[in-house]
Amino acid sequence: MDDMQTTLIEPGNMGISMAFMATYKIILTMPSYTSLERRVTVRAFGADLVITDPTKGMGETIKKAYDLLESTPNAYMLQQFSNLANTQVHFETTGPEIWEDTEGNVNIFVMGIGSGGTVSGVGQHLKSKNPNVKLAESNVLNGGNLGPHEITGNGVGFKLDILDMDVMEEVLMVLSEESVNMARELALKEGLMTIHPSFGERYLSFVMYEDVRKEQNMQPVSVD
Repeated sequence: MDDMQTTLIEPGNMGISMAFMATYKIILTMPSYTSLERRVTVRAFGADLVITDPTKGMGETIKKAYDLLESTPNAYMLQQFSNLANTQVHFETTGPEIWEDTEGNVNIFVMGIGSGGTVSGVGQHLKSKNPNVKLAESNVLNGGNLGPHEITGNGVGFKLDILDMDVMEEVLMVLSEESVNMARELALKEGLMTIHPSFGERYLSFVMYEDVRKEQNMQPVSVD
């Protein structure tokens, strides 16, 4: 890739990291239910953002990215949802970090699913260390229906190319309300802050980003 000529195109949340790190021109696709904070973050990092029909979920977002890939000269897509490097990096880094920081005292690993890379890579590593470690996942993987939810970044609504179902012991269905209530309870009773790490989003309310906030608040979305 030539950084003066190549345009990176990516569907989903990994695009935020790409926009932060890359010097390439970047076009990201996200469904319109993506939070305003994420959309403003993407624009603040200089990426172009194309939002898609929320009624068609992440599948439409990925399709739009491929359409842009075909129509944009010198375009390239990493495609987090089918790129095996996604799984590999978690096998080499996140999995060992969990194992080492707990001194091998891991019995059960539970997480929500986004691209499937984290649970697959971590699961493969933990299973290589202790075959008795149990992993649990979420609803669509268990044959449940596609539907909306309130947990940003989880539940794309289809089974993913890179997802390794062989490392999982159980698939759990958890309501959005239950997830929110448990996060609050863990913070109050156990002192566990189950929140996403800050990337400085709170500063996006500053006047410096007022124009970007207005742009994203007024972003039209066509719904079929």
